[in-house]
Amino acid sequence: MAASLYIVEDDEIYAQFLKANFKGEYEVFMFISAEDCLEAIKGHGHTPDVMILDYNLPGMSGIDLYDRLKPTYPRSKFIMLSSIDDGTQVLEFIKKGVNDYVVKDDSVISSLQNVIKGEDKFTLS
Repeated sequence: MAASLYIVEDDEIYAQFLKANFKGEYEVFMFISAEDCLEAIKGHGHTPDVMILDYNLPGMSGIDLYDRLKPTYPRSKFIMLSSIDDGTQVLEFIKKGVNDYVVKDDSVISSLQNVIKGEDKFTLS
C-alpha cells in the first residue's frame, strides 16, 4: 500500500497542482480547510504518513491544525506551507515544534520532495 499524503490547502487549483505532482508516489487526500481534514481523518482509520498544511487557511489555521493533530499522529511528517517567507513566522513554527517549512515558490515541488525524503529542513527559498 502506498504511503498516504494529506494536503490541506484552501486554494483548490494550487491543491490540485500539488496533488498532481505527488499522486504517483502517494495515496493523496486533499482538503480545502482544516475542519474538513479533521472531519475526514476521524473516519479514515489510518495514520497519515505526510501532512502538508497551508499556514493561512480560512477558519482554523494550519498551525492550529498541527497543534490538534500532532499529539494523535506523532509519527506523521508535518510540513507547514506558506506563501510568506518570514523569519518571525518560522521562529513561531519552531517554538510550536514544526520541523519542516516550505515557501510556496517556483521550486515548491522539489522543496517538498526533499523535505519528505528528509534531505532538507526549513526550506526557505
